[in-house]
Parts: sequence; structure tokens; C-alpha cells
Amino acid sequence: MRALASLPAAALGGALWSLCFAAEPHAALAWVALVPLLAVLDTRGLKRRLAVACGLLHGLVYWTLAVSWILGTVTTFGGLPRAAGALAVLGVALLEGVWHGVFALVALRLLRHRALFAMAGLAAAWTVLDWLRAHVPGVAFPWNLSGYAWVAMPGALSLSAWIGTHGLSFLLVFANAGLALGIRRRRWLPLGVGVLLALLALALAARFGQPPQDDTGRGDTGPRAGEVVLVQPGSPLLDASDDPARAYGRLLAMSRSACARPAATAPGGLGPVAGVGQGPRLLVWPESAAYPDTWDQAPRLRRAVLDLAARGCAVLLNTPLAAERGVGIENAALLVPPHAPPAHYAKQRLVPFGETVPLGDLLPFIGVLARIPQPFEPGRRVGVLPWAGGDLGISICYEVTFPELVAAEVRAGASLLTTITNDAWYGKTAAPYQHLRAARFRAAENRRPLVRAALTGISAVIDARGRVVERLAVGAVGTLRTAAPGKITHLSPYTRAPWLVPGLCLMLLLAFGMIAPRDARVATAEATSPARGALEEID
Repeated sequence: MRALASLPAAALGGALWSLCFAAEPHAALAWVALVPLLAVLDTRGLKRRLAVACGLLHGLVYWTLAVSWILGTVTTFGGLPRAAGALAVLGVALLEGVWHGVFALVALRLLRHRALFAMAGLAAAWTVLDWLRAHVPGVAFPWNLSGYAWVAMPGALSLSAWIGTHGLSFLLVFANAGLALGIRRRRWLPLGVGVLLALLALALAARFGQPPQDDTGRGDTGPRAGEVVLVQPGSPLLDASDDPARAYGRLLAMSRSACARPAATAPGGLGPVAGVGQGPRLLVWPESAAYPDTWDQAPRLRRAVLDLAARGCAVLLNTPLAAERGVGIENAALLVPPHAPPAHYAKQRLVPFGETVPLGDLLPFIGVLARIPQPFEPGRRVGVLPWAGGDLGISICYEVTFPELVAAEVRAGASLLTTITNDAWYGKTAAPYQHLRAARFRAAENRRPLVRAALTGISAVIDARGRVVERLAVGAVGTLRTAAPGKITHLSPYTRAPWLVPGLCLMLLLAFGMIAPRDARVATAEATSPARGALEEID
């Protein structure tokens, strides 16, 4: 491939990769979406600067298209002019595109190895960088982890319970690298090995990767302990004809109705609701559902919630609370049960420029641009709250995109994963679907059912295999009712060691760094005998 064609090919690859994270995912496309970039990087004689430029361009195009919904958010709700909003999108895309540029730089050395080694190295490098993207302090952004591209691929969700989303990323890149190197180097073995290994892992997971029965022997289809009701009240943020007072009244009316409704008449969710009888009932309100009321400063909110608790319904709601350390405020999930004191969890992972200002101490002007009246303080405790229907693992909005955070909740005893979110900021774009995708993988990775309450959708009931059992669409108003799982104590392999795959990939990269690479792209020209040529062909 000529150097002049490298940049357009990289841009095309970025566009293809973005389609893998659209509202409706293209699972088949994920098998080839990274091939253009990898083929470009495997071009003989490609200069380092051009390779990095190709990686940056790939990332810039991908992120601009994948998070284009930021434009509407910052212009509609942030008050920025459209031109400034477009610059904000490009700024995010460029910042995240740096990871693609770093990958391209590392790939140049890895591609000098023989094909199978290069494929493993490329997959390891991509996986490590995907992991780092979620862990760099201040700018961590684990949105659209690469493994999510396979959300609709049979076996992928089941396999994530063993190797996590990052393990899926490794397999996905390994398969794409096999195709790219097989085509570029005209060898069928890398192509076949890359695709067949991924297919074999997915097939085995689809056949044998079902969640085991819990310790009580009920599995995921037996009687349940209690009932969960998700409330999706809608919001003026999505419907201009609505108003806060009407939305607030609708929230309370829906909650009172759900609390009074007999459990035995409710439809099934994670399991049959009929028979929960006098078991506990939990009402889950989305993030910002009670806004602008706060628990500490709004008596009407406290009266309404305590009235629901007096009727026998625990209420999980979102509210700002004074920070435990006495300085600032926290974005908290507050659980108000009947006949017991409230318990709360403070959000640990704050949204950059929405709830916190990255590098604000070093660059004060960023706080002005972010338009945040008062940044939240991050919480410090693992998000597990006690409830009689099974301890709740709590993720507030953005937090569900952090795999290790949710795994820590399950290790701490969570039986039911619960995420509350306000996706109204993003309107009817791909963002709510991308956000839901992350929740599906958290359920599948940890083999725990998950309930998701979203202010304007998509609220959903997700089983322990990551399957969406029921959902409320974006813009819909209504409730979802499902049975609680009771106590679950078994842990998936991923939950026990979420660091394992990224750690192994890092070790693999370090090993390749100590091995002097041999330029496999000219290896066949150096063959000095028929036997030597045969060995090269096997590679």
C-alpha cells in the first residue's frame, strides 16, 4: 500500500470501527473493522511519523463519530455555541485518539515479528491500552470498550464471565490482525488461526458458559426473595412540553401505585414474581428523578419517601449529600428501607467536565469552560447497600462503564447489580444504547442480574447472562417489575481476578520487548534453501 493511501485507509478504518458502537451494533463488521488500520501499519517501509499520524487519524475519526452526541449535550444544556460544541467533540476525539496513535507506534515494532507472534502482540497492545484508558487518573474514560463490539455475537457475553470484556478485546483484535496479516503477507495460516481461535472460544462459551446455580440451589429461574420495581418517569430534558412539577408528580404517583399493587399479579422478569407474596419490595428511582429536591433540604421529598417506606416499600433514590469528610458534596444513592435507618453510597467515578474538572488545580480556566457550579467530591467506599432481597451493588450512571468497580461490589457481597442513570442529556442518540451495552457486560462478567433505572430510558431488566429481559424505550414512561434474586454467593472467574487478562497482556508485551524482532515482511526473501522457505510458509 502506498504511503499516500495510508491516511485515507486509516480514516476509513476509524469510520468502520465507529459503526460497531452504533445504536444497533454491527457484530459481523467487528471481525473486519480494524483490518484497514492494521494493514496500513503492516506496510513495508512505513515511516514512524506517518504510522503515528495514521493511528491518530483513525482515533480522531472513530471518536468523533462514536461520541457525536456530545455536541447536542454541550450546546443544548451547556449553553455553548455550536462552533464551540464542535470543538469540544473534536477535543475529546483528539484526546482519546492519542491512544490509537500510541498503539500505532507500538505496532510498528510488533509487526516486525513473524505473523503469529505479531498477531498476539498487537492484540495484547490494544488490550493494555484499552485498560489504561479506563485507569489514567483524571481523564479515565472507559466508554465503548472494544469488547462491546461483540455484544450481539453468540457466546461473547458468556465468555466475558471467564475473561472479561478485555479478554474479548484481545480475541477481537487477534482475529482482525490475522485477517490483515494474512491478506498483506499472502499467508493463510495467520488468517485461519486468528478467526478460528476466536470462533472456537465463542462457541465453547455459548455451549458451556451458562451461569451455575447459586448456593441455595435455585439457579436463575427458581423462586425469588422480594420484588424490584424500576420507575421511568420521563423528564423535561427530553420532552419540552413537560415541566419539572408534572414530572415530579408523575414520579410519586407511579411509585405509590407500584407500592400498592399486589406482587402476585405482576409479570415475570428475572424470574416468576408470583409467589413472592409478602417479600420485600424495592422501588428504584433513576438519577436526578427528584431534582431539584434534595434529601437534606427538601422536606416534601423526605415526607414522600418515608410515606412509601411506611407502606412497606424500600426506595433507592439519587440525591446530593454532604461529603462524609465534611467538605463539599457527594453524588449519592440513598436507600430508605422500612423500619430501618437510611444507608447511602457516594459515587466514586465522576464524569469529567460534568461532575468534576480534570486538571482543574493546574489549569483553572478548564473549570470556567466546564460550567460546573460546584464539582462533586468522589466517594471512597465500595458500592454495596444491604437489602432483604439480596445486597445491592450500586453504580451511579457513568460508573457502570468501569468493570473492576462492579466486580469489587460483587466480591463484597452484592447479589443484585443496580444502576441508576440520567441519559436524558443525550436525547435520542446512540449514547443510551452504548450505556446500556456496558451494563449488559457488567451483568454477564459477574453472573449477576442487573436492573437499570433511567430517567428517560433505557430502563432495563438484565439477567445473569447479560440478556435484556425487559426494557422501556427512550422517551417512554412506565415501570418495570421483576423478582429479586435473593442471596447469591458464587463468583465468576472474571470477578475473582479482573486484573488477570490485562496483566497477562502486559507481560506478553514486555516479553516481546525483550525479543529482538525480525522483519517478517522480508523474511521470505532471505530464505536460503527449500527447507528454510517451507518453515517460513508455515509461519
